[in-house]
Amino acid sequence: MASMHLLPLKATCVATVLFGAGLLLAPGPGRALFSLILYGDSGRIDTWPPEVRHYVTLVHGILGAVMLGWALLMLGVLDAGRSVRSGGPARPAWWLVGASVGAWYLADTSFSLVMGAWQNAVLNTGFAALFALGVTVARRTDQPPSA
Repeated sequence: MASMHLLPLKATCVATVLFGAGLLLAPGPGRALFSLILYGDSGRIDTWPPEVRHYVTLVHGILGAVMLGWALLMLGVLDAGRSVRSGGPARPAWWLVGASVGAWYLADTSFSLVMGAWQNAVLNTGFAALFALGVTVARRTDQPPSA
C-alpha cells in the first residue's frame, strides 16, 4: 500500500498526466481554457487567423506531451523511492528516464504528425535517438558487481 504521505503528491502527478493528455486529445477545450485564463474570454483565441490558431494548438499539444512525460517520470521516482525504503528492488534511473522519454516521444510526435508539423516529429526523433543511446549505455553498464 502506498505511503499516505505520498498520496497528495501522487495525485498531483496523476492530475498533471491527465491535464497533459487532455491538451493532446481535446485541443479545443484546452485552447478555450488558456484563452479564458489569459484573456478572460474562452473564445478569444478562436477568433485569431487560422494559421495562428493552428500554431497555438500545436504548442499546447507539445506542452501536453512534455507535461505527460515529466509527470510519469515523477511517479516513477516516487515509486522507486518507496521501493528502496521498503527494502524492495528499485527501478534503475535509466528505466525511469526511458519510460518518461518514451511517453513524451509517442505523445508529442503523434500529435505533431496529426497537426501536420512533421518537422517537429523529425526534431523529436533526433532527441529521442540521443536519449535512446544514453539509456542503452546506462542499461549496459548498470550491472551488479560480479562475485
